[in-house]
Amino acid sequence: MGRARKGTLWVTGDAAADDLVNREPLALVLALLLDQQIAIELAFKGPARLAERLGGSLDAEAIAAYDPDDFAEIVRTKPALHRFPKSMAGRIQALCAHLVEHYDGDAAGLWRGVRRASVLVERLEAVPGFGPEKVQITVAVLAKRFGRQPAGWEDVAGRFADEELRSVADLDSAEAVAALRARRAARKKQKLTAK
Repeated sequence: MGRARKGTLWVTGDAAADDLVNREPLALVLALLLDQQIAIELAFKGPARLAERLGGSLDAEAIAAYDPDDFAEIVRTKPALHRFPKSMAGRIQALCAHLVEHYDGDAAGLWRGVRRASVLVERLEAVPGFGPEKVQITVAVLAKRFGRQPAGWEDVAGRFADEELRSVADLDSAEAVAALRARRAARKKQKLTAK
């Protein structure tokens, strides 16, 4: 079984941003959504920046109800929450609308009471913006960092369940972030030289 150090997700080096992701389920889910095509640290700072721009808190119902153009402007405000602010604003709102429709706006409803990993996977696959790898990483994050380990989680998390430093699920210190960054850079360099 992978490391399970509940509540020790450490990504940004910004105590307030990391604390928000560790204690607020919606912040965690939004950070995981944002974690595509941008640096992982920026993705995980995104929820804190968004909360600040929204008056200090995150509320799925309020985000889903925003005028799309106004919300896109909030996401685009410098520093932008994502390199593709307009499309990501739409994804954030779609995710929040899904949470409102299916979980009364409570992101923890995705995993609360789940005893089998197959059920968790079904719930996560239905979340807008969550593809197969994002689902695997989310299962690993919940298991390794938050102690949410439904039966069979290792199987559905795949390679992200092991002890290897592979994803945000393995980040619990500045050293782990630096090691993951170095590993990804080496892998990218290896791919480039193989061409």
